[in-house]
Amino acid sequence: MRLDKYLKVSRLIKRRTVAKDVCGGEKVSVNGRVAKPSAEVKPGDIICIDMRNHILEVKVLSTPPSAKAEEAETLYQLIKDEKK
Repeated sequence: MRLDKYLKVSRLIKRRTVAKDVCGGEKVSVNGRVAKPSAEVKPGDIICIDMRNHILEVKVLSTPPSAKAEEAETLYQLIKDEKK
């Protein structure tokens, strides 16, 4: 699954266009490497999102094509949620 779509489906970022912008701004890394919006994400990958005053790091558990809001948190495991 594409990184930008995963960020939207998992509700880590609210909109796919915002996810594309964040990835394009080199604020997202997958397994320690800066990732483009089109980067493939699979279970076991570690995603780190660097927002202005917030760092979020998660481990991908599954990549379904869609998910209900209640199921979104089951798609990843939170590793780090740090305020700057």
